[in-house]
Amino acid sequence: MIGLKGTLNVIDNSGALLVECVNVLKNKVKNGWGGVGDEIVCVVKRARPIPQGAQSSSSSSSSASSASSSAASNALKVRRGDVRRAVIVRCRKPVRRPDGRWVRFDDNAAVLLNNKREMLGTRIGGVVSADLRMKGWGKVVSLAPKSFTSDNGGGRALGASHLR
Repeated sequence: MIGLKGTLNVIDNSGALLVECVNVLKNKVKNGWGGVGDEIVCVVKRARPIPQGAQSSSSSSSSASSASSSAASNALKVRRGDVRRAVIVRCRKPVRRPDGRWVRFDDNAAVLLNNKREMLGTRIGGVVSADLRMKGWGKVVSLAPKSFTSDNGGGRALGASHLR
């Protein structure tokens, strides 16, 4: 469960590394607590450093360095202090699945969104909960390298190995 001032790791390539929750959106049932699949408003606390070529935008630089600076500015979409929306993809708090198993992750993690509820990054670098698909975040699950479900026995990530 994520509440006010809760910190989350960012697992996409938007440029942010650590965010702090300032509001849980549209969640009146749990009194301000958010779980996997809930949308939050957060502040970027730590971001990847901007390369030196991207900081100085002088017109006398060569075309190669200006191309690399534009590529770097496109890759890093957020800065420290930016207020952004995010969706929670992993949570430390154990969640009970319908089959009776409890699922818990090692950390709290999120993926940053724009105002249209689209992902800010283009890649996801880590495991996400499979409950996201049921809550309308199928795009996030499809971009993740693994989605963790405990419905297939043994707590393995869903794959072709369980089909026999």
